[in-house]
Amino acid sequence: MLKSALGVLFSFLALAVITPVAHSADTSAQSARSAKQKAAAKKAKAGKPARAAKHHKRQKAQLAAAAPARGAARKGGYQRVAYSPAAQAAMHPTAGDLAGLHRTPDPLDLKSNVALVMDQNTGELLFEKNSSVALPIASITKLMTSLVVVESNQGMDEVLSVTEADVDREKFSHSRLRVGSQLVRADMLHIALMSSENRAASALGRHYPGGLQAFVAAMNAKARQLGMTSTRYVDSTGLSSGNVSSARDLAKLVVAAYQHPVIRQYSTNTRYTVEPGTGGTLHYKTSNYLVEHSDWEIGLQKTGYISEAGRCMVMQTRIEGRPLVMVFLDSKGKLSRVADAARVRKWLEGTRPLATSRVLARQG
Repeated sequence: MLKSALGVLFSFLALAVITPVAHSADTSAQSARSAKQKAAAKKAKAGKPARAAKHHKRQKAQLAAAAPARGAARKGGYQRVAYSPAAQAAMHPTAGDLAGLHRTPDPLDLKSNVALVMDQNTGELLFEKNSSVALPIASITKLMTSLVVVESNQGMDEVLSVTEADVDREKFSHSRLRVGSQLVRADMLHIALMSSENRAASALGRHYPGGLQAFVAAMNAKARQLGMTSTRYVDSTGLSSGNVSSARDLAKLVVAAYQHPVIRQYSTNTRYTVEPGTGGTLHYKTSNYLVEHSDWEIGLQKTGYISEAGRCMVMQTRIEGRPLVMVFLDSKGKLSRVADAARVRKWLEGTRPLATSRVLARQG
């Protein structure tokens, strides 16, 4: 019995010794794990600024690479434009960019890939840059639309309706004319020219004898009659990139359209109001910033834009009493075509080139 009692006593003594040791070991393990976690958290926290700095540096390098290089270098008597398309242009290159036209040296540092300045009286070219290249012309197409409408002698008081056929299913562009709108032909022509209203231009084409197909055929026939050999039309709005022309051809179109007072008036008005009967009165304004400036004498104009064409503008103007035709195609930025017109005007006023003189941008 004494032996059994001693055995129990030794068991209790063993538990008393082993338990604190085990507890101490567990505590040490937990402490080690806690220290390890704290060290990892500290390392991660310390690494965040470094990673952020590295990411910022990488972004900065990417932005620097994407930014346009500006400046100019003289070469062969011409001012070569050291301008590469911006990141947006690189993402959505125009037809002119794809053709490499942006590489053309330009003595006036224009941002338009195509430009032309012509004396309206003599037909002499004073400035040209890629003027023979056929490119998409966007809503400049509507100038031919207006010419065909006016010369077809259709009644200007006839009421035309906007239908589902006039809704843009190609570019999904916005229009303020709802399906069911009704306007007389004169009002449709007015807002198509002044504000580039697409559904109005589409309705004008549809209400031509024989429909839109016959209207487009008439547009192409008129182009051939005017000697516009690089021109092709596929619709009456210009929304399709299949509507193409060259600056030289468009200069001929401007001269022909200028012969009609109604086209001159409608294209250069700054404000116009219509009542289509589907939602109250609509107030339209000009799409050309220059028309509203009193220091410009503009007798006819049309602007245009689709992604394939870039920013486009044609106009008839007078500078120091001299009637001129200006064409700017595939310009970058909303105001760049306007700035190009200002550069040309400054050059003309500063140099006063003779009717027979020509400044040519070398072909790229």
